Amino acid sequence: MSPIIPLSTPARLTTPAASKLPRIILWVVGLIYIFAGLFFRDPWKSDDVIGLATMLSALHYEGWQTLITPQIGDLAYAELGPLSIWIGTAFIYVFSPLLQLFTSELNANIIASRLPNLLYFLILISTLWQGVFRLASLKAAQPLPLPFGGEPSATDYGRMIADAALLLCVATIGIIWRLHETSSVPLSLALYSSVFYALSLFSKKPWRAALLLGAALSLSFLNQGLWVALSLSLSTLCAFALCASLRTYAKHLVVSFSIALLIALCWIIPAQSYTYWWQQWQLWHLDQITWPQYKSLLSSARDLLWFLWPTWPLVVVALWQWRAWLRFPHIAIPFSLALGPLLLLSFYQKAFEPEYSLLVVPFAVLAAFALPTLRRGAINSFDWFAVMCFSLIAATIWLGWIAQHTSWPPKIAHNIHRQTQGFDTTIAWPALLIALAGTVAWATLVLWRLRTHPPALWRGTVLLAGGLITAWLLLVTLWMPALDYARSYRSVSGALAQQIQRLPANSCVRALSLGLGQRASFYVFNQLNFSFDPSCDYVLQQTSPKLSPEEQNILLQDNIELWRGRRGGDRNELFRLLKIQPTPRS
Repeated sequence: MSPIIPLSTPARLTTPAASKLPRIILWVVGLIYIFAGLFFRDPWKSDDVIGLATMLSALHYEGWQTLITPQIGDLAYAELGPLSIWIGTAFIYVFSPLLQLFTSELNANIIASRLPNLLYFLILISTLWQGVFRLASLKAAQPLPLPFGGEPSATDYGRMIADAALLLCVATIGIIWRLHETSSVPLSLALYSSVFYALSLFSKKPWRAALLLGAALSLSFLNQGLWVALSLSLSTLCAFALCASLRTYAKHLVVSFSIALLIALCWIIPAQSYTYWWQQWQLWHLDQITWPQYKSLLSSARDLLWFLWPTWPLVVVALWQWRAWLRFPHIAIPFSLALGPLLLLSFYQKAFEPEYSLLVVPFAVLAAFALPTLRRGAINSFDWFAVMCFSLIAATIWLGWIAQHTSWPPKIAHNIHRQTQGFDTTIAWPALLIALAGTVAWATLVLWRLRTHPPALWRGTVLLAGGLITAWLLLVTLWMPALDYARSYRSVSGALAQQIQRLPANSCVRALSLGLGQRASFYVFNQLNFSFDPSCDYVLQQTSPKLSPEEQNILLQDNIELWRGRRGGDRNELFRLLKIQPTPRS
């Protein structure tokens, strides 16, 4: 039995406030957002280059082992799941030969590995928009009827809320970089949004929703492992328990969970045949979970304040204003989808952005439903915040670029040159023109807001999304060469590879204190593999230039340094190739 809809609703809206957002704006926002920064750069540590290394390992090694159980060269990468690696490997296999007609094999592989991100982003925004539109069109979600009419139709209102949710998702600060890297996070967002869409679809097409839900749950397990899949399953059960209208379709959950289990077993059974990898995968899962600790909870809460900006303040407003509607789908479903990840974060030992990203979709949905409940003054304050904040950020990015190329202001220029020591500051004119065009577009958007005072409720979300995209566009056009120089391992990997080639044939080189991201980088750029044999005559050591020679050699007595290198401007990492002297017999 459905709960009785309260007589009053917190949403107050007129027809002009729900006017249609031009579709061209959504297309432009989406295309600039996903294409800017996706190509024409090297993979950076850690997750970005690790994802590419596992994909290339699956292609370089014969047999199915590196595909079923991911590796980085000879190192077992027993974390998360293999799904994003499978998809990326397939894209490299299909598209890399075509791209090699125009660029090198390495660059072709890098470009091909990022093509799936376009698909993930399309799934994310389409399922999010459709799901919100369905929920916002329900009777319980409609705004309060005005005494003399003038409230928007259900279709107009649903479209406005869906547009706002999409723009708020795009405007979420924490995911803008993550959606452009070769990792499990972009696919995770697409799958989480698919679960949201499936839950919104039950009232119309329950069997299709059950199939989609089961597929999304199993694919989440294959993508990010057991804990994420369990948190998503818990959120699903909470949605059915909390939302009265979903309980009618509870029997369909049997189908969903059966499909999820069946698909998961298709990977689990062959993976178990590789005993070492499977044991390490189980140990990794056990290491991720611990009892809630005050410091971890405080750290996650602090990080979430910036990661989920600007949606989390609106979520607080939505939950308060719509508290009497907590059992209705438009609030119950996104609220339940936030509960599972929040519980996971409380037990996760080292929660970070991949786990934080699970909250982006439900927070964007709840934030969108907060907009029609806000007073005019609160809405205007969000507008002015977006204008001032992102205008200041854009100005700061331009000022840093000017300092880099003109050495003025001197203090800023000194700090930049220290971080990019040895970088060629030649101006890339096409990128500069794109940056100027983006700046002009942002200025035009600000002037439109100042001069026309539009009544449409989506104006603030357009400003938030437009401001963030402008800042991102300026970074990837003006600063991408410098960032690539500072964060890419291409040059240091090439220098190391040349030195290793000078060693005697079949020389054994093992690694000491080498990070996973660094190991993956050396494999991606030059296919360098390092042995695990402790008796190797040569050692690649990762250390710090801040340490004294005695501290650097504390674990390696009697060695000869053959080579040392580091990224330009990096003051924390140093790589040394050492020849170990045999210990004289007494």
